[in-house]
Amino acid sequence: MSEPLLSVKNMKKTFQANGGMFSKKKFVHAVNDVSFDIYPGETFSLVGESGCGKSTTGKLIDHLITPDSGEIWFEGKEISRLSEKEMRPLRSDIQMVFQDPYGSLNPRMKVQDLIGEPLLIHTNMSAGERLKKVHELLGTVGLSPSHGERYPHEFSGGQRQRVALGRAMVRNPAVFLLDEPLSNLDAKLRTSMRTEIIKLHKKLATTFIYVTHDQTEAMTMGDRIVVMKDGMIQQVDTPQNLYDYPCNLFVAGFIGSPQMNFFDVTLKGNEVTFEDGNKLMLPEAILKKLNGKEGEMTLGIRGEDLKMDAQNLELYKENKMKAVITDTEVMGNENNLYFQFGGCQAVARVSKYEISQVGDEIEFLFMPSKIHFFDKETEMNYL
Repeated sequence: MSEPLLSVKNMKKTFQANGGMFSKKKFVHAVNDVSFDIYPGETFSLVGESGCGKSTTGKLIDHLITPDSGEIWFEGKEISRLSEKEMRPLRSDIQMVFQDPYGSLNPRMKVQDLIGEPLLIHTNMSAGERLKKVHELLGTVGLSPSHGERYPHEFSGGQRQRVALGRAMVRNPAVFLLDEPLSNLDAKLRTSMRTEIIKLHKKLATTFIYVTHDQTEAMTMGDRIVVMKDGMIQQVDTPQNLYDYPCNLFVAGFIGSPQMNFFDVTLKGNEVTFEDGNKLMLPEAILKKLNGKEGEMTLGIRGEDLKMDAQNLELYKENKMKAVITDTEVMGNENNLYFQFGGCQAVARVSKYEISQVGDEIEFLFMPSKIHFFDKETEMNYL
C-alpha cells in the first residue's frame, strides 16, 4: 500500500456549549481523539448522525478551525499549526465544496468568471486561455459553455453544486473535501448527482473526502468509511465490511436499511433463549467464535437473513420459528414484513414473490452464519 496522502493523529476539538448568563460553563467534545489515514486516489467517507463531529473534522482538515491537540499531516508536512500565511500555498491543494454553494458564489459574477477567477489571480494565462480552461471544466462537470454566461441565481441546486465543483477543480487540487454537498437537493436529484460525483472521481483519479449523514451516500461512494458518534470514531472499514462485520451495536444499527433487528437474549451452552421464551440452537462454528461466552447479551440479525423460503426452512428445520405479520412495506423489488418476536418488533426483508398479508402466520428462521452477538455493557460485537 502507498504512503498516506493525509493523516489525522489523535485530533481533539472542544467547543463551549451555549448556556444562560448564570449557568456553569459546559464544553462539548466535538472531535475526541480521532485518528485515520487517507490514501491517494480513494474516496474516504465520514458518516454519522448530526452532531457526531464529522463536519468539524472536515473543517479541521481544511484549516478552517484549529484543533486543541493532535496533528494533521498532508504530503509529509504537519499543517495543523500553520499560520494562514503559511497555509496559503496549500489552499489550492485542498479544495472544499460546501453544503450550500450559493453562499460562496458571488451573485454579481457570471459563472465563467467565478470559475476562472483563481486562474486570473494565480496564473499568467491570457483571457482566451482562461476561457478555454473554464469551458473544459464546465464540460467535465456536465455543463455547457453557454452556462458560463449565466449568473448563480439562474441555476438549480444541482447545477450550482456542479459550478462549485468546477471552481474547486480549477487549480487541480490533490484533495476534494465535500461537506454534505447533496443534502439540500431532492431525492431524485441526489441520486443522479451521486452518480455524477462517482464518475467525476474516476475521471479525475484524485482523492475525495466525502462528509455526509446519509449512510446510502457513504456506502455507495466511499472506498472506505469512518463511522463517527459523539466525536469519536466507531469503525473505519470498507462499505461491505461495515455491513457484514460491524464492530459494535451502534455501527450495526446505523449501517443498513431496514435497521438490523436486535433481541435481548440469554445464552447457555448452545441454546439461545429470547424474552418471550422462544429458543434457538447454535451450531458448533458459532460456539467456537464465542469462545465460551454465556449469559445475557444482545443478538442482532439483518432483515434479509430471516429466511422464509422452503429450502432454508427444511435445511434448518430444528430452528423454525412462527410469528404473525403486523405490518408490511411493499418496496417494489422486495417487501419488508413486520412482526412481533422475542419481545420486540422484528422486520424481515424478503423477495417481492414472497407475498404475505397483515394477520398471516409465517414460518421463518435465523440464518446461523449471519447472527451477531453484542456485549450488554460494552456493546462490542463478540463475533
